[in-house]
Amino acid sequence: MEYKNLPLEQWDENHVSSWMKSIGVKDTYIEKLHEDEVTGPVLKGLTSDFLKTETQMKPGQIQLLLSKRDELMTSIHQQKSVNKQTGSSTKSEVKDHQNERKEIKHQEVKAVKGPDPESKKKTIKSLPDSQPNLESCEPHPFDITDEVFKYVKHRVLPPETGIVDLIVPCHEYKSLGEAVKLDRTRLQVKFSSEVIRFGAGCMNVRTNGTIHFGIMDSKNTSYQHGEIIGIPVKDKDLFVDALDYIERSFTNPSQQADARQCIRPPRFIEVIDRDNTETSWVVEVDIVPKAEIVKGKLYSVRIPKFNEKTNKVELDKKTVYQRVGAKTVSITDEDHVEFIQGLTERDRRRQEAESSVYQHPSEIREDLGRKLCMLLTGGKKYMDDSLWYIIVTNKFENDSLKNITFLLNMNIFCVLDFDPDSRTSGLCCRYQTLKRSTPNVHFLHDYMNDSDLIKKLQLFYQPSWIFCNGRNDYLGDEKPCDENTWIKNKKKHLKKAITTICNEILPKGTFLVLFVLMSEVEQPIVDTFHEFYAEMNGHEDVIVISESKEHYNKWASLAQTSCPTETLNQISIVGMQMSHVDVTLQSIQPFTTTLSDKHLPVYSKGQCMLTPDDEKAMLSLEILGINAFDDINIKDSVIDVEDIEKHFYQGGKVSWMNFWLADNGKCGEVIQRDTYEEVIKILENILKGNTLSRSVARINIYHHPGSGGSTVARQTLWNKRKDLRCAVVKPSHPVATVCEHAVLLREFEEKDINKCVPVLLLLEDYEDLDELRHGLGEAISCKKINPLTICFILLSCKRSHEPEKMVKSFPAESVAITHKLSDREKKLFSKKREVLEQTFEPEFILTFVLMSEGFDEKYIKNFVGNILKDIDHSSLETHLIVYIALLSCYVQHSYISVSHCEAFLGLGICVEPIRQSSFENALSKEARLVLIHFRDSITFVRIIHPLVAQEILNQLCSDQQQSIFAMALLQEKVLFEHRFGRNDFLKFIRDLFIRRYKRSKGDNVDSLFSPLIEHVCNEENNPPKAMDLLKSAYTSLGKDPFLAQQLARLCSTHEKFEDAKHWAEVAKSHLPHDSFILHTEAQVYKKWFNFKLDSVDKKDRTPENTAEIIEMALKATACFRASEKAAELEEDRMNNTAYFGEVDVCCRLLQLIKSVNVFSNEITKLLHYLLTDDIPEEIQKPWNTFHSHLKGLQNRIYYALEWISEDLSYFQTDKNEEEEEVMNKELEHQYNPRKWLLRKTQVYAEFFCENDLSASQDQEFESPDNISPLRRQMRIYKLGGGNVTTIFSMLSDQKNERCGQKLEEIISMYLDPQKLDLSDLANYILCQIALGCVSPGSPKLATFRQLQELSLRFSKGRINTCLTSAFFLHTLLFWPDEMQDKEPNERNNKILMAAIDNLKRLYEHKIKNVPSRKKRIFTHFFLGNGNGLHRIVHRSRLEKCIKGSLNERRLKWLNGEVWKTPEVTQLLKRVEGWTENEKLFVWGSCKHSKIKVIPLHSASLPHMNENVSFYLGFSFNGPVALHIN
Repeated sequence: MEYKNLPLEQWDENHVSSWMKSIGVKDTYIEKLHEDEVTGPVLKGLTSDFLKTETQMKPGQIQLLLSKRDELMTSIHQQKSVNKQTGSSTKSEVKDHQNERKEIKHQEVKAVKGPDPESKKKTIKSLPDSQPNLESCEPHPFDITDEVFKYVKHRVLPPETGIVDLIVPCHEYKSLGEAVKLDRTRLQVKFSSEVIRFGAGCMNVRTNGTIHFGIMDSKNTSYQHGEIIGIPVKDKDLFVDALDYIERSFTNPSQQADARQCIRPPRFIEVIDRDNTETSWVVEVDIVPKAEIVKGKLYSVRIPKFNEKTNKVELDKKTVYQRVGAKTVSITDEDHVEFIQGLTERDRRRQEAESSVYQHPSEIREDLGRKLCMLLTGGKKYMDDSLWYIIVTNKFENDSLKNITFLLNMNIFCVLDFDPDSRTSGLCCRYQTLKRSTPNVHFLHDYMNDSDLIKKLQLFYQPSWIFCNGRNDYLGDEKPCDENTWIKNKKKHLKKAITTICNEILPKGTFLVLFVLMSEVEQPIVDTFHEFYAEMNGHEDVIVISESKEHYNKWASLAQTSCPTETLNQISIVGMQMSHVDVTLQSIQPFTTTLSDKHLPVYSKGQCMLTPDDEKAMLSLEILGINAFDDINIKDSVIDVEDIEKHFYQGGKVSWMNFWLADNGKCGEVIQRDTYEEVIKILENILKGNTLSRSVARINIYHHPGSGGSTVARQTLWNKRKDLRCAVVKPSHPVATVCEHAVLLREFEEKDINKCVPVLLLLEDYEDLDELRHGLGEAISCKKINPLTICFILLSCKRSHEPEKMVKSFPAESVAITHKLSDREKKLFSKKREVLEQTFEPEFILTFVLMSEGFDEKYIKNFVGNILKDIDHSSLETHLIVYIALLSCYVQHSYISVSHCEAFLGLGICVEPIRQSSFENALSKEARLVLIHFRDSITFVRIIHPLVAQEILNQLCSDQQQSIFAMALLQEKVLFEHRFGRNDFLKFIRDLFIRRYKRSKGDNVDSLFSPLIEHVCNEENNPPKAMDLLKSAYTSLGKDPFLAQQLARLCSTHEKFEDAKHWAEVAKSHLPHDSFILHTEAQVYKKWFNFKLDSVDKKDRTPENTAEIIEMALKATACFRASEKAAELEEDRMNNTAYFGEVDVCCRLLQLIKSVNVFSNEITKLLHYLLTDDIPEEIQKPWNTFHSHLKGLQNRIYYALEWISEDLSYFQTDKNEEEEEVMNKELEHQYNPRKWLLRKTQVYAEFFCENDLSASQDQEFESPDNISPLRRQMRIYKLGGGNVTTIFSMLSDQKNERCGQKLEEIISMYLDPQKLDLSDLANYILCQIALGCVSPGSPKLATFRQLQELSLRFSKGRINTCLTSAFFLHTLLFWPDEMQDKEPNERNNKILMAAIDNLKRLYEHKIKNVPSRKKRIFTHFFLGNGNGLHRIVHRSRLEKCIKGSLNERRLKWLNGEVWKTPEVTQLLKRVEGWTENEKLFVWGSCKHSKIKVIPLHSASLPHMNENVSFYLGFSFNGPVALHIN
């Protein structure tokens, strides 16, 4: 401030006013004293009486003013004493400063010129407390080159620091004041010795650091600690070459290379000093000891020193240095060993520190939007339209010129434009075009004339556009010039113009100066800032906007001589795109452009504009803008507020308009249910990073139909639209399209894809939620976005009949909304109902009334009864209501279009504006009460609430069954043939007869058929009617093959097998290669077989009376095999159900054959028949056509079981507790296929394991040497050792001892492992590995080397015939082991690489084109901390470490919490690898052998080439990486 630079005697009234404002005197008294011309001399003599009588000042203000005045006088007196002692003249100093101010306006002005160092030293000694309070500043950014950064002399850096967190650098200061006077050699020795000592200390303690030369340290008491002085640098190479002493100081060549990498080259930063024309510098050296360089190393150095006696450079003895506090000290001999022992811990901390920098790279996000608004409004809602604005700017790029709309709405007094082309192609041209008016064009010299400038230049009438550096298009003598010429010729004109504007034209407080830096900053525009800063007595009414951080950094570096950098930062908006600035400022301007464009939040917390054309590019999303409906004037609009409220409370879906009206006090508030706060809490935790959510987070709202779930979801979007980019996903768009549009929305108008506002997407009853989540995750991964950045939050809102049960699956991210109201909600609804009933009749706000009653069943029954008591049941209108009720009750989100209703009722079609009122007038009062209109792409109606629909059916169908109305609906040709909205209508009818209830989709049961069909079968007890309904639907819906399939299923369920066969064949005739249709045909024969089998008594079964039954079973198996073959050819889906069905039929067929009288007591005879060419005479003729099929049963069952086992070994099979509760054996293969496989394997093995009845008692004790190979194989199968799935399932046994005994018994069944075929060999090795997991001390356990040698036989066989489990075993057995593989092993490495390649090939064949997210890979084993077999850790061991219910444990696996469980982390070993071109690798056992590892969650993979660590898993797709850091 200028008054600080003048003696009190020279203060005028302006100076006094500024001083009073700085001490806190109220503005009213300041203005009064200014009017009374209180100057400096007057201030010295002010008295209490004068202030009280002349200004009516209150006692408190008088006390403040006089006490501060006395303090000021005392300080002036003390300063004069100091000046007298130092022999300096205050008056001459003031004069010198005034002259300097005239010559160099942009230099920092000090109150008193500092004395020379010697006199200053004397002064400090005599007056230790008289050091001036120097301004502080921050050091140069660490390890970054910033060419525009400058220091200001006599500013002070923060104190020297020690170790902070290893990443934040420690600092050490050296003045080097005396050393710079030395010769080259001595100076280099001094400089290098300090750098090497400091560098070695930092490297040994693994911390970043910077040593600064030219900064005063604590040894020099004549300056403040950290004061910037600078040193002269005539030759920069002197300092650069000085670091060549590194090679002499670090004696080890490896450590020399490390030091060169860690010790950065010197950095030279200019020091601005207005008192000296010679340039001085601060020299800085950064130390960056990266973990990968210094790990495990201790650095000792020999510090160079100059021996004055010998006149040579010598090296000290080897010394180890470390940083202790703010000093670098040597390590004593006593501490040496302890320091070395601590290196490992320091390395670990350094690595963790570096990892945390990567994992949490996002800087603190400044709320630039709010900051901009506060600077422009001073805290008000809108900008003050009475203020004038002075714009100072330079050249705009063409893209930026699109974003100047905010300027059109401002009272611009003048624009100081440094762009010579502005009039033809820059800001002036664009402004003139948009404003449709021409500004007054001036030059700086136009303001030199002191005569009536306002009139002469026509100021205030139009903006004055001042071209500060001439114009290229001007024919006169005002051409642009370079910086130096401008300073010589035009700077004085600029000073005069600004002085005139600030002191003669615009009073203080009536204008703001806005610097808009749009191109590289040059000195003239900085000089403009200096002049305004001086004339306006500071920065109070100055604002700086710079889109480019680089431009701003140069600006701040030059401008800091007038205004401290901290202050500049406070008044500056840096890094905010001009498009965001434009929209943000328009939002706070009283008069703006049209609001048809939507405003969206941006990362800088400002706003950007989404035009209708931009929105069309994201048509799958309904985007919610910040400014939704803000352009509406309720008084002038045709909006019927009452009608909007009535529609909502009658049962209509809540609209954004409801929320807007409530926010603006135009109607009552929309009640927030208790669950709203739960949703907000989950959302806030996600945004704060308090959850384990990754880039795509998820919140689930499960709600009873009509309970307000959609309202809660939309309330969340509405209230978060200013912080998040919010949108509703429209139905019927492909997932890929939604992903593309969601990514577009997130990145719209943002420059850095790692710094974008998260997108909140509402998905209502969205079927492909997991697919969408995976697609968005893949998009994030492909775009190389930091995987820890929250990008998308999916708010899934799903109807459910049992929402509280659905929440249990994912309790941390789910909420349940039911019809039941809490006590708080009851009070809110009761009050709201009282208010609404003052405006509406209860029947017109029925849904709200129902909710306020807690959806009381009696209330609904009475209400519907009162409406329907006088209705004509035979009328078309009643039939229409029942049809709509049927759809509303059984098909979610169903409706009938108004045009369908009009056609059905025989009404004429009206034009759209009057259609709704015309249609409603044609309805009876009763119909109007239960039907509600909706408008989307078409106008449609539905019942106001599902519970009302259900009650309508109950009451209207009390005399007639629902099936009668359903049949009548199918006969309504008018509805089926009406072409408007036909596709939707047919889809709803199809769902009415086909869509089943599924617990996974929120229904309360898993139904075998659609709810309507089940109602007809069970409630009406009329299966034939249900069949008739499906037949009619098949005809009405154009012979839909899937309706024929449903008919086949229904007929077979109710034992109408001939009909079932017919309809299965009908379905197959439409889709002959559909595996699910073929599977339905097989199921028909399977049920037919079971029915026939159960109808024949076991005692009466003969070859003759069982022939037909066997034929039926074989037909079933043939159909299952046809389904299996069809499934293999289907590339886009996987259907394995036929294998399960085939095993079921074959096992039951074996039991049937066993019960036939020929074999009932002849088990040996039966096995002889099945396994040899022998055919007993009794069955020769009756079973003539079956023999070949029956003899192949054992192989068919074996093949199917092996196929199922392999399939289960690839993929996860999710199950939950609710499914286990309702599971029956018929559905066991769906809910728990592993358990089903164990049971069926045992049935199969027991059958072929038997020999004869007399020997069966001793089978368990029979020696393996004395039994046949088949019986040995079956015994192994029975014990659970027959395939990979059953072997590994044994490890889930809670008792390891029991599991170990069983595995030992299985292993003992194998006589000579060397002679086993490949399949048995694989099972033998698998059993050995499993035994090693549960009983590592077992005598039956082979060594790791023995298993490796045995597995070599797999490599000798042909690859095409080798088992998948063999390749899997090779990855387990030959994975590199640091403890055992001391030397590179080419053979082992080759085996491992081949196995991984083959697993990948087989997996791709298995998965086909099915998205991998639909079939998640199952990880069987993990790499542990041991060696040999001890390093193989099975998944079940980890499962036993995880606590909680089945669903809770499953959730811990899904969200990664399992990897933070202490018991798990102790078991597993973290593997070190690296990423390269978005792929993950580790080193093999041989040089240059890279092993590719699959990240189980690709989104967790770093997007840059980086070192990583992870847990290693073994799967049938090869090695996988989990928990990547």
